[in-house]
Amino acid sequence: MRGDTRSYAAARKERAADIDRWLTDLVRTAVGTPYGPNGGTTRNDERGALSGVALVAVGSLGRSELAPGSDLDLVLLHDGRDDVARVADRVWYPIWDSGVGLDHSVRTVDEAAKVAREDLKAVLGLIQARHVAGDPELTRSAREIVLAEWRADSRRRLGELRDAADKRAEASGELAFLLEPDLKDSRGGIRDVQAMQAVAAAWVASAPGPRVREAYELLLDVRHGLHLVTARGADRLVLQEQDAVAGMLGLLDAEALMRRLAEAARTIGHSFDATWRTVDRLLTGPTPRGRRPLADGVVEHGGEVVLARGVNPRKDPVLVLRAAAAAAEAGLPLAPATVTALASQSPPLPVPWPDEARDALVALLGAGRAAVPVWEELDQAGVLVRLLPDWERVRHRPQRNPVHRYTVDRHLIETAAGAASFTREVSRPDLLLISALLHDIGKGYPGDHSTTGAVVARDIGARMGLSPSDVDILETVVRHHLLLPETATRRDLDDPVTISRVAEAVGSREVLELLAALAVADGHATGPAAWNSWKASLVADLVRRVRSALSGTPLRPAPSLSVEQASLARHGGGAVRVNGGAVTVVAPDRAGLLWRAAGVLAAHRMVVRAASAASAGTTAVIEFSVVPEYGSPPDPATLEADLRLVLAGRLDIEQRLARRTRSMRPARVPVAPPRVNLVDDASNTATVIEVRAHDRPGLLWRIGRAFGECGLDVRAARVETLGAEAVDVFYVVDRAGRPLTDEAQRTQVRDQVLAALR
Repeated sequence: MRGDTRSYAAARKERAADIDRWLTDLVRTAVGTPYGPNGGTTRNDERGALSGVALVAVGSLGRSELAPGSDLDLVLLHDGRDDVARVADRVWYPIWDSGVGLDHSVRTVDEAAKVAREDLKAVLGLIQARHVAGDPELTRSAREIVLAEWRADSRRRLGELRDAADKRAEASGELAFLLEPDLKDSRGGIRDVQAMQAVAAAWVASAPGPRVREAYELLLDVRHGLHLVTARGADRLVLQEQDAVAGMLGLLDAEALMRRLAEAARTIGHSFDATWRTVDRLLTGPTPRGRRPLADGVVEHGGEVVLARGVNPRKDPVLVLRAAAAAAEAGLPLAPATVTALASQSPPLPVPWPDEARDALVALLGAGRAAVPVWEELDQAGVLVRLLPDWERVRHRPQRNPVHRYTVDRHLIETAAGAASFTREVSRPDLLLISALLHDIGKGYPGDHSTTGAVVARDIGARMGLSPSDVDILETVVRHHLLLPETATRRDLDDPVTISRVAEAVGSREVLELLAALAVADGHATGPAAWNSWKASLVADLVRRVRSALSGTPLRPAPSLSVEQASLARHGGGAVRVNGGAVTVVAPDRAGLLWRAAGVLAAHRMVVRAASAASAGTTAVIEFSVVPEYGSPPDPATLEADLRLVLAGRLDIEQRLARRTRSMRPARVPVAPPRVNLVDDASNTATVIEVRAHDRPGLLWRIGRAFGECGLDVRAARVETLGAEAVDVFYVVDRAGRPLTDEAQRTQVRDQVLAALR
């Protein structure tokens, strides 16, 4: 079946039919169906023996969607016959003996109805139950009673169904944006479609349409392929199985698979939300019938945004953006019929766009969080790729990096929504919102996404009708959208070369303020690992320094030590302060201080998420941001004591770390090899070494020790952990305090650090 997913659906139905035949034989044997003189039975004999007992399939078998590793969910219904326990045993035991998983129950029709009233899982199974063997009247009676009660009590039961869906989503996340999604329980997954089917069974909303059914079949196929690859009933699609599952489905690779999954999950999630809006309207009663004007040709009606009477979308190419902006600004959904009409009837926008179209786009993005669901509506209807053809390149594109929590396209609209809160702080809020929407558009093309994205953004800006000077600004912002956070976290801000390079790239205060706002919005939209108070303070400090450089105003030197650091320095030989996840070390500057302190933290099972090291005269200041590897953090007093011991040269940490290394499990999936790069022209006073590697306990200690073995001193450092990847930058000098110029020595340092990382 490799590569032919059509056969997967057929295989599921065929397996269900095979199991039906097997179960039918088990039931007939269990009840002792009499056989005729030639080895067969008469119809009357069989009816008599099977009267009063029925085997009913629920769950995936009931829906004929049984994947290779699925369990059997069965209910044995009976009318109170005395031998039901014997019959049940003679059905269940052969199933157990076969090794197939079994979830089973034995109930009368009344008992089944009672359980369904109290148990959501039971009622969802029974409203889609399928008769397998025995007395069909029992099955029909049970389904009719359960369905009638489900419909009669729909107000309460659908609320219960929605709560269960919300809890699943909270626990399992959104399938479209997960690196390792749960195909059943994540939002946009298999159970959400089954929930919509249950709503339809209550006669409250329509059954899922063809696009949702197609998406659902894809999820079933992926789950089918996953079961074949893993040889077990798995629902979570983990990284190491994705390429193999993609191959089973005839797809190129894991990225192609995850892109298809993201599209399917977003289709399901969009329909799921629309279903619950219908439920809410029907269950909460009629809404006011009036029409409230929102924009030219756009009104609110019944809690949705619709077109005004007599408006013809074919004559107004801007109407689609104007309606979307009105919906976002009002915090209301576009009515499905309105979206359909706009998608099918709106003519293409002229190129360049008229000012009204660009203003409507900016108004839509400026609505902030309310813009996201409206944008999704336009995307599901295929409107976005007609407005912005380059959008197709990033649509549903996965980002196989734990730092990112969204696909590229969703990340872009999330960034724009976040940037809306900074529009009061920049001189060109329109350019901020447009650049936020386009900053990663280059990820749909080969090469460095900032460079390619700048070219694409220039074309889109011209298409939108921006002036040539505004197109230049848009291109610059997209090209340098990572400049501030990367410089702030990977370069020494006290080095004049750092500030002059950024000022030269930025060119103006207008661009600087756009980049500063975009950095915050981009970081928050990426995920918790990409933005924190430490990075925010570094970026703010960099912006302050660059702003002064651009204006020609001398920057007031910051105090060499803060009040707290100066207080710690008075302790003399070395002082430590542990305050939650912040660890400060202030001590006389000497070689190896950073990596020895990092070794103590690693020995105490503290993961270094960020670190900065700098010298203030003869005093070294190291700031660590740490989290416990698991469990509770160590006792601060014990941690401080060990740090002081290592600073005093009275504690050898290497043996402790060696034990930890031996007890570590290898990575679950292959990781890219480490990379060590000597960055030229980043400083006039030191050699800048950038290390990228898979994060693991003691990584910073290993790197620092390698520097020590090469006779180098770390003058400054910026350490950052992004998900499972470490990006560490060090400003090093030789024993004479000079940068490394000898090529043989530079090669030795690179090789020594790489050896320490293996």
